Amino acid sequence: MEMDRSTVTLMDEAGHSLTCYVEVSVPIDQEEYALLNPVDYPVDIFGWVVSQGEDEIIQPVEEKELAKIFPTAQAVLSEQNLKLKRSALSLTVEGDLPDIDEEEILILEMEDGDSITEQEEYQLLATFFEEEQEYSIYTPIDPVLFVVRLRENMQPELLSPEEFRTLQPKLQPLLEERLMDDLD
Repeated sequence: MEMDRSTVTLMDEAGHSLTCYVEVSVPIDQEEYALLNPVDYPVDIFGWVVSQGEDEIIQPVEEKELAKIFPTAQAVLSEQNLKLKRSALSLTVEGDLPDIDEEEILILEMEDGDSITEQEEYQLLATFFEEEQEYSIYTPIDPVLFVVRLRENMQPELLSPEEFRTLQPKLQPLLEERLMDDLD
């Protein structure tokens, strides 16, 4: 049984929306902050490029290229009963994702100088070609969460990177505590 969860809608400058569940909210200094989880699944589209060493490397698709390949990506995903959407902050898919296939997981390592700072795991949803270029559509395995300030009428406002850095020492422990309380 799934309990009723409140939702809010994030908007971006281009007018795209992203409906999210409010996972938890906490008050800090007369402001309300919340952790949001998108209702639909965020996805990324990557292009495969042969490097000088003949190795294939993966690169995120730029906005200009995305406009060109979006209809093909939509058609490929519709074959799996998934609907690709241009949402605020991310592309998303609506529908039931296939079960995770351990053979089809992509691990991206984020590097900071000489050290790897974090790894993200992605599940392959589809691969397609557009003008002889290979593309793959992936969804993150871990949830994608957004921290927002809740304005009047539960209107979410994304925090700027500076605001997030300033608030993180206060905000993170409170959000984690609320999440743990909700799990108990």
